[in-house]
Amino acid sequence: MSKRILYIITLSEIGGAQTHLLQLLACADGDRELCLATSATGPLTEAALSRGVRVFLVPSLGRAVRLGNDLQALKQCINVLCALRPALAHVHSSKAGLLGRLAARLTHTPVIYTAHGWGFKPGVPSLRRLLVWLSECLAAPFGDGIICVSHYDLQLARRYHLGRLCFLHYIPNGLTPDGPIAEPSREAVTIMMTARFQEPKDQALLLRAFALARHTDTQLLLVGSGPELATMQALAQQLAIAAHVRFLGDRDDVPALLGQAQLFVLASRYEGLPISILEAMRAGLPVIASSVGGVPELVQHGVTGLLVPHSDLQALTLALRRLLDDARLRRSLGEAGRRAFLAQFTIDHVFNQTAAVYRAVLTRAGHRPRDAVQPPIKQG
Repeated sequence: MSKRILYIITLSEIGGAQTHLLQLLACADGDRELCLATSATGPLTEAALSRGVRVFLVPSLGRAVRLGNDLQALKQCINVLCALRPALAHVHSSKAGLLGRLAARLTHTPVIYTAHGWGFKPGVPSLRRLLVWLSECLAAPFGDGIICVSHYDLQLARRYHLGRLCFLHYIPNGLTPDGPIAEPSREAVTIMMTARFQEPKDQALLLRAFALARHTDTQLLLVGSGPELATMQALAQQLAIAAHVRFLGDRDDVPALLGQAQLFVLASRYEGLPISILEAMRAGLPVIASSVGGVPELVQHGVTGLLVPHSDLQALTLALRRLLDDARLRRSLGEAGRRAFLAQFTIDHVFNQTAAVYRAVLTRAGHRPRDAVQPPIKQG
């Protein structure tokens, strides 16, 4: 009986889906053979190789919709599945979710899809929403289950009828509990946002709010890269705050940076269940975030942080001023956020629930429960 599990994801960049996948790879049971397929080498493949994971490249697998490339990527996914013959495939991100599930069906491979936030949610441009929804409706019957990372996404999938096409499961993102703990009550405040400089993130809104709310000894750290980075650097110059804003690029020491910050902000137009907020909660930081997607499932307004409407400059500015002016409140919100993280969002919860989904899929695929391939993760 095969003990091989193949994970497929579109890109090897730094992002929430990649961080989630690394959690599964890093905590694998050594008795299981793990394989990863993605479009190109990058931070994810480097981390996977360092953990002994076999890596396969699918060069045509890209985010953009190009029929010729997509057909070639489908063929390449089929070739990988035929060569490896895994017991189970677990696909992540929209493009890999579509092509990976179709390839798995054509090769008779049981397959699970984790949706890290739906592309047909409110806030996404209308035409893209329609195309993504049609894509998900096409792909859903090819899979053996869909994992939603937030209750918001689970309800959205049901509202858009995906539940009629495939089994739906809710498993939130999680992290290991280890990492530096911040001191939010320090008077000289460092604000931090970790996100790719690309839609749906809204660094421009944060820069404008920071320009209106900042104190003289306050600095803003923006971690990440992306196509809008140069535009945001120019905006900081225009707002005359460039001396107080540091653009740090992609970093592999985000937990250490969070440990030196006093406040975390995530400004977005739409979201799934952001791992960046979980990282901030783990560090004991108060969070200000746009109230979109699954964010309210992480940030309890007035308890672990402050929620603001997306794209609302005045609301974000007022929230920043409130926490910049109140060190005691920053500390209490941060401590409550860490308690909530430890109670609900550690990786152990993800392990146990993912294991149950794997077992159910393999049982439905025709394996007797006692003969079924166990998931490549430790049992809690």
